Amino acid sequence: MLHVVYRVGDLDRTIKFYTECLGMKLLRKRDIPEEKYTNAFLGYGPEDSHFVIELTYNYGVDKYDIGTGFGHFGIAVDDVAKTVELIKAKGGKVTREPGPVKGGNTVIAFIEDPDGYKFELLERGPTPEPLCQVMLRVGDLDRSINFYEQAFGMELLRKRDNPEYKYTIAMMGYGPEDKNVVLELTYNYGVTDYDKGNAYAQIAIGTDDVYKTAEAIKLFGGKVTREPGPLPGINTKITACLDPDGWKTVFVDNVDFLKELE
Repeated sequence: MLHVVYRVGDLDRTIKFYTECLGMKLLRKRDIPEEKYTNAFLGYGPEDSHFVIELTYNYGVDKYDIGTGFGHFGIAVDDVAKTVELIKAKGGKVTREPGPVKGGNTVIAFIEDPDGYKFELLERGPTPEPLCQVMLRVGDLDRSINFYEQAFGMELLRKRDNPEYKYTIAMMGYGPEDKNVVLELTYNYGVTDYDKGNAYAQIAIGTDDVYKTAEAIKLFGGKVTREPGPLPGINTKITACLDPDGWKTVFVDNVDFLKELE
C-alpha cells in the first residue's frame, strides 16, 4: 500500500499538527493552480518504502463532512501517554485517554486532528511502518473479506468478534501487522450502510500490472471507475475502483510510481 488520500480545510494547519504532534515529516508538496488544488505528502519515511498520507487542499474549501463510514488512522508510538501529553500541550483534542484496549492489553488512545479525523495511537515497539492502520466501516464483513482477498490479493491477518460491543473487525493486508500497514474493516451488528461524506478519498496501492488488476476487480464484484491506462500529462498508469461498499482504491503501476518520485 502506497498512501491514503483525504481532504483538509487548511493545509498549513494540518501539516503543523502532524509534524509537531505526531512526529511526521513533510515529504513533498505540489500546487496545481490550473486545477485549483494543493497536495502535501507526509509520513515517517520516504514514499518508496513507507505508507504515507496525501493531503488535498481544494482552493476555497475550508470544511468537509467526514461522514459515518470512515473510522480512523492508526499510528504506532513507543509511548502513548507521552504522545498524548504533547498533543494536549499543542492544543490537540484527545477523545479517549491512554489505557488498555477493551478486552486486551495494548495501550491505546484516540485523538482528533484539526479537521476532525480520528487517529488511534497504539503503543508498540519500534516498527518500520508507524502509520499502520486505516479503519473503514463495512456493511457485510464476509463480502468485504472475499473481495479484498480475491480482487486485491490481500490476506486476512486476523478477525475478532466482540459480541459485548456488537462489532466484528477484520485486519486485511499484504504482510504481518507489526511490519506493514493494514486495512481494518469494521462491521457493526445490523448496520449495512454508512454515509461516506466528502472528506476521505481513497487508498493507493502499487501493482505490477494495472490491466490485470482491473480484470480481477471486475471479476470479483468491484466497480472499475477509471479504466486502466496512463494519466494525461505524467504517463503514470493507474486504474481506480470501488469496493462493494463504495470505498475507493486507486492502483498505480509500481515502476511508474517510482519514476514519479525521482
